Amino acid sequence: MSNPYKLYLVTDDQQDLATLEHVVEQGVAGGVTMVQVREKHGDVRAFIERAQRVKAILSGTGVPLIINDRVDVALAVDAGGLHLGQSDMPAEIARQLIGEDKILGLSIENEQQLKEAEHLPIDYIGLSAIFATPTKTNTKKHWGVEGLKSALETTKLPIVGIGGINESNIPELMATGVHGLALVSAICQADDPKAAAQHLLSLMG
Repeated sequence: MSNPYKLYLVTDDQQDLATLEHVVEQGVAGGVTMVQVREKHGDVRAFIERAQRVKAILSGTGVPLIINDRVDVALAVDAGGLHLGQSDMPAEIARQLIGEDKILGLSIENEQQLKEAEHLPIDYIGLSAIFATPTKTNTKKHWGVEGLKSALETTKLPIVGIGGINESNIPELMATGVHGLALVSAICQADDPKAAAQHLLSLMG
């Protein structure tokens, strides 16, 4: 896959297993290029089950499975990679645990973190949050389009924008040269996730 980050689906941890499976299956059929499974409730067994179900759906598609926060879950299901937040395990330790061949992403919330990311063993940056979003109430900064542009000029790493991204702002964001956009509700809450993914990709050009 030329650019695995392009249409990056982050799953909705409020959805039940059947809905999760439907969203991922249809989203990938519609062109989703990467899937991150998120589970905020701390139930590791449930997280592993969700991750295994998603991995089964992604099998043979070439779409990487990324696990949010939990290196133990990523190892347990042999996921394609791991995405860390700033309060999670340090990237250097996570890299030692998951190995060199797995994808490692890190959420970046300010300019200082962006500078530090240059020296970390990560593969991509999740730039958070581009715009205000109801799913993230504790974000300290909104980068906006100008902030995204300056981040792209600052780092050599691929950047995935996340936060408040929807069909109204996708063309403007893609014009910055960003490598990918992460979406939750635009696909997870869609009546037809496949059509939603196809539509979003068409807006990305």
